[in-house]
Amino acid sequence: MLTHLKKNVLIRIAFNNSSSDSRDHRKVLAADVGGTKVNMALCHVKDKSVEVLHEVKYASQDYKSFNDIIGAFLAEEGVEKPDTIGIGVAGPVIDNRVELTNLSWVISAEELALRTGVKHVAIINDLEATAYGLTCLSEEDVCTLHPGETWHAGNGAIIAPGTGLGEAGLFWDGKGYHPFATEGGHCEFAPREEIDAQLFSYLKIKHRRVSWEHVVAGPGIYRIYYFLRDVLNREEPEWLRKEIKEKGDPSAVISKAGLEKKAPICEEVMQLYVQQLAREASILVQKMKATGGLFIGGGIPPKILPLLQEPLFYETFRDCGRMQDLVEKVPVRVILNDKTALYGAAFYGAYAWQ
Repeated sequence: MLTHLKKNVLIRIAFNNSSSDSRDHRKVLAADVGGTKVNMALCHVKDKSVEVLHEVKYASQDYKSFNDIIGAFLAEEGVEKPDTIGIGVAGPVIDNRVELTNLSWVISAEELALRTGVKHVAIINDLEATAYGLTCLSEEDVCTLHPGETWHAGNGAIIAPGTGLGEAGLFWDGKGYHPFATEGGHCEFAPREEIDAQLFSYLKIKHRRVSWEHVVAGPGIYRIYYFLRDVLNREEPEWLRKEIKEKGDPSAVISKAGLEKKAPICEEVMQLYVQQLAREASILVQKMKATGGLFIGGGIPPKILPLLQEPLFYETFRDCGRMQDLVEKVPVRVILNDKTALYGAAFYGAYAWQ
């Protein structure tokens, strides 16, 4: 089935190509590459919009390398050779090459070009791809947590907790946005309250250096759970202990139980998690001076949206001392469309060659 996405209503990306440019009518192989899964699609990109022609999702752990996945995709019936390739990857991209942060893969544009016969291969960070993907979204693809000043020219910011913690910025040049990647999720965690300090001390036993990713990425949920259970002696119901053991994804079990208010320990976990996410989001906004808006992406926020809509998230977000007036001006939105990074990779793959 074809999926067509209209041009943006949220973000104007500062590419200079005109719609008459021959590069504005391309088939792009796009991929969103993470530690858990790879979403790959053949897309038609024209007039700054993306049409998905064929899409496949792969489990990252089932393949030895990204090259194996792209080979499998191109071998599928009906998949034409693309004009260009655009890839968003969870890791620091340097010279069109990346070693994934949470997976033992190395992806090289030069190697992919040789393997596929496609001359133009672009690799960018997955959060940078998400930023480019905003150009394809409409208001229906986001949920507004705080309207702020709905159009206040300025930089933008994206934070995305999932397998890891991604962060990116959007520089505003007065006419459009220029996305750029960061590795801010790996900066050191900074406790504020006494319970934060206790959590930090607990995590420091296992991790010599505690980062925001240790706390706010998906695995942070079960780390907070074990901290509350083992250090603060919160009660763990027997049914919950069994379910965590059987399901194999403790963070998913804990967050679901917290949302459904099935266990007090899980409710407390999610409250503490939401506070930490709000604090790091506020820190990112201040560092970027992101008066143009904060977008919260990743796999976790849409799943815990009811918690983010409660007062705790925004009250923690705005509680930032002398910069509170600035932070309150910032629109805060949750990205609901889980293909945003894929669309951004396609968008970048089509228009990067100037």
